[in-house]
Amino acid sequence: MVKVLFVCLGNICRSPMAEAVLRHKVSEQGLSQEISIDSAGTGDWHVGKVPHEGTRRILDQNGIGYEGIAARLVDSDDFDKFDYIVCMDKSNGSNVRKLSGGEDAELLFFMDLLPEEELREVPDPYFTGNFEQVYNLMDAGCNVLLNNIIREKL
Repeated sequence: MVKVLFVCLGNICRSPMAEAVLRHKVSEQGLSQEISIDSAGTGDWHVGKVPHEGTRRILDQNGIGYEGIAARLVDSDDFDKFDYIVCMDKSNGSNVRKLSGGEDAELLFFMDLLPEEELREVPDPYFTGNFEQVYNLMDAGCNVLLNNIIREKL
């Protein structure tokens, strides 16, 4: 089983959106038995909470379920559990690296999946309110990530 973890700050906007979008795409491809997806945050403010209302609204508008998704903290064990740890921005990447014990942690930054985009970090809609922009990035980036997983791991 290939395991993917998306990481953002509070784990209620960007990373659960990515988790839901990739789960949906994996299910559509009939790969739910081969690919597992989770999300986590580097801050503990929202642990145990469902995704943000804006995230739920945009997922509902696009027919994407988010059942069972609840905020949790990323921890050092995640480095052993996941094949891909995908961070939404550099600050989260830095915090995740501290958990791993250093710079050797293999992380992927979400926007590296979309090199043609001018943005180099996924904007946080908790602060910007632009959930549609983030959804569009998640949709495009998850297509690339899924294709990479299929090509490299399956």
